[in-house]
Amino acid sequence: MSKQQHVGSAEPVTPREVRAVFFGLMAVLGLGALDQSIVATALPRIVSDLGGMAHLSWVVTAYVLASTATMPLYGKLADQYGRRPMIFTALITFLLGSALCGLAQDMTQLIIFRAIQGLGAGGFMPLAQIIIGDLVPPGERGKRQGMVPIVFAVTSVLGPVLGGVITDALSWHWIFYVNLPIGAVAFFIIARAMRKPVRMHAHKIDYLGSFLLVGAITAALLVLALGGTEWPWDAMEIKVCIAIALVMGGWLAVHVGRVDEPVLPPDLFENRTFNIASLVMAMTFMGLMGASVFFPLFFQLVMGTSPAESGVMTVAMMVGLVLSSTLNGRVLARSGKYKLAQVAGLGVAALSFAVLAWAMETAQGYWVIEPAIFFLGMGLGMVMPNMTIAVQNALPLARRGVGTALLAFFRSLGGLLGVTGSGAILAHQLHAHGVQAVSILGAHAAQAQTVEVYRHAIASVFGAGAVLLLLGLVVLLFLPELPLEGHPANAKKPAAPVDAELI
Repeated sequence: MSKQQHVGSAEPVTPREVRAVFFGLMAVLGLGALDQSIVATALPRIVSDLGGMAHLSWVVTAYVLASTATMPLYGKLADQYGRRPMIFTALITFLLGSALCGLAQDMTQLIIFRAIQGLGAGGFMPLAQIIIGDLVPPGERGKRQGMVPIVFAVTSVLGPVLGGVITDALSWHWIFYVNLPIGAVAFFIIARAMRKPVRMHAHKIDYLGSFLLVGAITAALLVLALGGTEWPWDAMEIKVCIAIALVMGGWLAVHVGRVDEPVLPPDLFENRTFNIASLVMAMTFMGLMGASVFFPLFFQLVMGTSPAESGVMTVAMMVGLVLSSTLNGRVLARSGKYKLAQVAGLGVAALSFAVLAWAMETAQGYWVIEPAIFFLGMGLGMVMPNMTIAVQNALPLARRGVGTALLAFFRSLGGLLGVTGSGAILAHQLHAHGVQAVSILGAHAAQAQTVEVYRHAIASVFGAGAVLLLLGLVVLLFLPELPLEGHPANAKKPAAPVDAELI
């Protein structure tokens, strides 16, 4: 039998099919995003039932590690075996992990089952963006991709509320069980609307490369996630993880040049658009996540708000993100240009960070802080969707999956680096002033001198975030502006046909 077997011909994908698949994908994305925020609210109740307070952080860490480490793997396998089998694999794995989490009887079981959840969730973001890129022409892709940050914005607001309501009305077990019916509906919609492949290829799985990739990433993420908190920086665990990451990473670099279908194609990193986009996204999220995790601490400890009020204070960023993502998609559909909006958006975001740092340092009120938070969201909403479109437009179809997945991975990696780095900056500032870390629960009891130290420390974190976003803006200026395939303004360049084998 020949290596490639044609079993049918692909018909054009109808708008109805696109809408149905898109709805199912947004439900899947919502599941993954909601799970992170909804679980955080229920953690105190989980600890009271299962015990294991010392391992509490692993309930979150296991999920993040597993999902982040598997992102590049999903992209490569989607390029080899198709989008449809991989989205089903990710969804089934996530739902299995959810059911097991709800049945957990002790903290060890819950941590293991959360890791299984994460193994599935690692495919949600990259596969959703890959499938949207396959089904929607680049000129129209901004409207669809713009919905991704909107889903995350909405779930970040709803998650804590739903987590509290479900935990109080039923039990913490149901925050995991609620995933099952939603996931089943999403599975059914995608299964009906998303076509089966019309061609079959014989492929080889790069088992060794996959093992080296996931192992190196996991070891590096353990250092970033737990270094300085669970493990001291000079601990043996840190040294072992660094050694594993270096050895497996070096081995992977040699390995990918020796096999026909490596899990990490070397030619991908020869693409200028992909390299610049990955660096910009990593730097942007390094600054964003590093600083934004301190919003609750600043509002509650420094400004003296309640936990509920501090949550409301960050809604402005979500509103700005939703507005700009919606408007940006329409502008992109008309103009066919993606770079100008990104430059403007990242410039606005960097300026907003600088204003926030100044406002915190000089004790400005809400009338300065809230507009800055709003424009921060506006700026970011113009950067994230367009970057995915730029990468997908620059890569051949055979590399689109792994390229999109790696872009999502570098974004997550940047976020982890930002959280770790900002924590180190804060700890250094507190240590320099001889101040002990203060729990948010004791915010109102903190002395005025301690509050001032925290004010200046958090302001310095936002200042560092502004610098990172500014550096990202400089790098972004070198991003090529390639014509979007299939856009009326670029009619001479026909759109690449949808390859039904990959769907």
